[in-house]
Amino acid sequence: MSTTPEARDRALRLRELLAEGVLVLPNAWDAGSAAVIASAGARAVATTSGGVSWSLGHGDGERLDRAAAVAAARRVVAAVDLPVTVDAEGGYGPLPADVAATVTELVRAGVVGVNLEDSTAVGGPLYPVAAQAERLRAARTAAEAAGLPELLVNARTDVFLFGLGGLDDVLARAEAYAEAGADGLFVPGLLDLDALTELCRRSPLPVNAMAGPGGPTVAELAAAGVRRISVGTGLAQAAYTAAHRAAVELLGAGTYTELDGALGFGELNGLY
Repeated sequence: MSTTPEARDRALRLRELLAEGVLVLPNAWDAGSAAVIASAGARAVATTSGGVSWSLGHGDGERLDRAAAVAAARRVVAAVDLPVTVDAEGGYGPLPADVAATVTELVRAGVVGVNLEDSTAVGGPLYPVAAQAERLRAARTAAEAAGLPELLVNARTDVFLFGLGGLDDVLARAEAYAEAGADGLFVPGLLDLDALTELCRRSPLPVNAMAGPGGPTVAELAAAGVRRISVGTGLAQAAYTAAHRAAVELLGAGTYTELDGALGFGELNGLY
């Protein structure tokens, strides 16, 4: 199986962006949000599984099936002329073969990067280290078989997100995940700058942090050594909050001040 030259170019570009410095990824949840994020100057687009799930009427936590997740990814890829990396949750199945099937379909959809997490369910437990390493190895093998060996595999560990261990546990996973072919380490839930500095110093993989309100700034995370910064469901939450506030005002006071400052119809329509 082969992939397109355009896809390989985008995969290489995504790798270059990570190698050049700090890659900031505002997370999209559909084609429209991806186009808006691209128009804001993003150099690549990442998706958020939570936002994608909400946009399709489901909760987060692999409540989408593989087909729906791949179809959503395909729409995002088609909406932008940028590398797209997709939050593939746990790979839509527990077995290495499940992860391989998901990666194969995402590569066919034009995706050039994936996040794969090591939690078996929201809140944990986590896959044993060796089992998750096998799942990541299956992802790498599937990408090569699909004609995209350059696929960037970002291994997410939920050790800190769900309070299931400490820095040494993360580092043990980082070593195993790197050996299995992962290209990056995503540690949501860890925003302590001292701990991040230590992790970035010792990790064999570039570290990705999930930022948000009240946490360290992009500059502070970069100074700690973080190489990739995303915001998870943050932008989707902000967008849905804006819609809720406008609807409450319209249905209550009957006024429209929450709509002030919105992007114009022509501006949005022109993105497509």
